[in-house]
Amino acid sequence: MNLLDKYGDQLIDVFWMTIKLTALSALGALVIGTVLAAMRVSPVPVARAIAATYVTIFRNTPLTLIIIFCSFGLYQTMGVALAQETSPTFLADNNFRLAVLGLAVYTAAFVCESLRSGINTVNVGQSEAGRSLGLTFSQNLRLVVLPQAFRAVLAPLGSVLIALTKNTTIASVIGVAEASFLMKTMIENEAAIFVVGGIFALGFVILTLPMGLLFGYLSKRFEVAR
Repeated sequence: MNLLDKYGDQLIDVFWMTIKLTALSALGALVIGTVLAAMRVSPVPVARAIAATYVTIFRNTPLTLIIIFCSFGLYQTMGVALAQETSPTFLADNNFRLAVLGLAVYTAAFVCESLRSGINTVNVGQSEAGRSLGLTFSQNLRLVVLPQAFRAVLAPLGSVLIALTKNTTIASVIGVAEASFLMKTMIENEAAIFVVGGIFALGFVILTLPMGLLFGYLSKRFEVAR
């Protein structure tokens, strides 16, 4: 029996877990990162300072520490649970959601900086035209600036998403059964480290290569004319 026959179902399960971690974390990071980017260019000094501090802290903190803090700090020390404690799958659900939280708040810092660079590419005259029409800062940002900024940074955001997909392997440190969790088990049980490594390397290429191609296409398709 080869490794794919023996671990086939488990491989499907763990890569599906990786996909769920990536999708939910990406959604959270996009929301948080967009808010942070708006704060970074806000006319309010306090908002700019808060966003800059957030980005500085999370960009320079190892993701492993953030994930561990979510588990041991938020849950075990502070008692913050993200799942129903009476549920028979409480531990698995709680660890999964804590991992999503950690990945989202970490990745949001990179999304923020990508968006801020996109905002800086928008012609100043666009914002001034919006203000001359009586738009508030938030309206100007939402209706005029951000749509153009997103179009300008589709490729960098794709790179952030690919990095997030690979970063999901860190979730195994708190017991989330994603790809690297099974890989460790297979290496311990099978005397085929290179074959096991090749299987998981191929799995991540299958996940990330289409992302790169898609965002590359979208970047060219929606490129802002200069």
